[in-house]
Amino acid sequence: MDDEQRDPGDLPALEERSDAWLVGRARELLAVIQVSPVAERIRHTDEVDRLLAEAQHRGEPRMVAQLLRSAVAVRVVNNELADTAEPLLDEMLAHTRRHGLVVLQADAHALRGRRLLLAGAEDAALTEAAVALAMLDEDMTPDVLLGGRNWDMIMAATLMDIGTVLTQLGVYEVADQVMARANKCIRASAGPHLISVHLINRARLLVGWGLRLERIGEDERAAERFATAAAIAVAVEAPFRESLFPRDQNLSAADQNPIIGAALALAQPSGAHINRLQRLSASMRYPRELVIVAVALARCLEHEGREDESVDVLGEARSRMYHEAAEPTLRLCLIREYARLSGPEGGERTTGALEHYATELEAQLWDMRESRIATLNTRREHERLSRMHGAIARQALQDPLTGLPNRRALDERLETLAGSPANHPLAVALVDLDGFKGVNDRMSHAEGDDVLRVVASTLRDALRGSDMVARYGGDEFIVLLPGAPLTAAEAALRRALTAVAGLPPDLSHGVTLSIGVVSLRPQETAVRALARADAAMYQAKRGGGNDIVAIHAGEGDGTAEDGKPDTDRVDGERLDPAWVLPETT
Repeated sequence: MDDEQRDPGDLPALEERSDAWLVGRARELLAVIQVSPVAERIRHTDEVDRLLAEAQHRGEPRMVAQLLRSAVAVRVVNNELADTAEPLLDEMLAHTRRHGLVVLQADAHALRGRRLLLAGAEDAALTEAAVALAMLDEDMTPDVLLGGRNWDMIMAATLMDIGTVLTQLGVYEVADQVMARANKCIRASAGPHLISVHLINRARLLVGWGLRLERIGEDERAAERFATAAAIAVAVEAPFRESLFPRDQNLSAADQNPIIGAALALAQPSGAHINRLQRLSASMRYPRELVIVAVALARCLEHEGREDESVDVLGEARSRMYHEAAEPTLRLCLIREYARLSGPEGGERTTGALEHYATELEAQLWDMRESRIATLNTRREHERLSRMHGAIARQALQDPLTGLPNRRALDERLETLAGSPANHPLAVALVDLDGFKGVNDRMSHAEGDDVLRVVASTLRDALRGSDMVARYGGDEFIVLLPGAPLTAAEAALRRALTAVAGLPPDLSHGVTLSIGVVSLRPQETAVRALARADAAMYQAKRGGGNDIVAIHAGEGDGTAEDGKPDTDRVDGERLDPAWVLPETT
């Protein structure tokens, strides 16, 4: 018995569910929504929003990003709620940018492209697809905190969202390349549901491509696309039976999914498909399904000599698509098919003239399509170069191993914060890893590098967006917390310490943190504040590590017996010249 069938009183509360359950449930609801009536779609969307609220309460950035993605996706497949996607898209873009989640940031651009297509904004949607592709053109290092399988699934979903936008725009060649790239991720890690989604999307791409090729007289190439789509329709049967889509186990995928049923019919139109397509046409919810099934059904009826019925099917579909902006290329395919089967009243000569005119028109439209591909590639390259330029500028201020700000960036930020009263009080912390040397000695430097990346990411995610975490060198990090009183800074850093201590052993290898934190004093130099934080950190380390020592004002302030500052002591500790940091030059 699944959660939908059980008494709600018997179900665990959301706060008792695991992070993985929240993400998995949202994926399940996205699958259900796509085949549900309007009232149920709204109810399921409300549940996704509750899952998102719970994820935001917990605060883990990657989980929040995945739930934001689900909350947006359930809206862009749902015309009734599409307008409510925009603020969530803004939030998803800001969140993924802030936490460096590039793949999900690219997905946000792809989902915005899908949203724009619903409004008929094709050029803007093309730009969003170009931005998303440019982001994924970069060298992508899998996020170790997501895990390899989850990383592959997120990458595949993002590529399929981009491919969907390009398919709707009629840029089939590039869409095909993107879908092929998604297939590599799916082969490595996906379960039956993602495999089903991919195969259905790919069949839809091939059917649309075939219909488009027919419009320019490329019937042989079109037939090849239809044949491949039909082969995919056969291949999807096994994974579809184990997918998340609500389904009747006694029926085939072709009897339940309009794209799969139509793909088989377009490859070999015959009367054998008519009853199935008529049943499917009664339950279609999306424009792409409406057009593809109508064309497939009309061709099967035509094959059986039932031309009047085929014209009626296409005429009804044309009327339903009259105000639909989301599928411009498929809509033209429908109009062409209707004109082909209707025929003018002027007889054969008029028919020939109209067909000639239509051929010329189609040639012009094909040229426009080539222009769209060129536009996509130009915008993609422009975005890639812009990101490369920005990356080069960032690299000068970024630690290459962890992606955190480096010493130079820290110096600039500390100078800015120290010079602005609005940022005071300003807490300065020095973080050192306990047991890190043992990881390098026992295992390898590569494992040590992975530990540094995980700890750096955990530190950054545990603190506020306005806080700065910088790698200072080796296994030391500096944290700047503007506007944070020392007590609040200590509490925030303790949460970070707890987060690192709670990492799975296979990620952290038992490494913990020793942290010293101080508050910048009036007129105090950065080097002096860092030296005091260093002394506090060593107190934490001498106490056994995995702890924080905060030095409050008036505690061991380094004053000598004559009342003058003891320049060789900080907080009662004599400064070791080996770790007194030089002034920035």
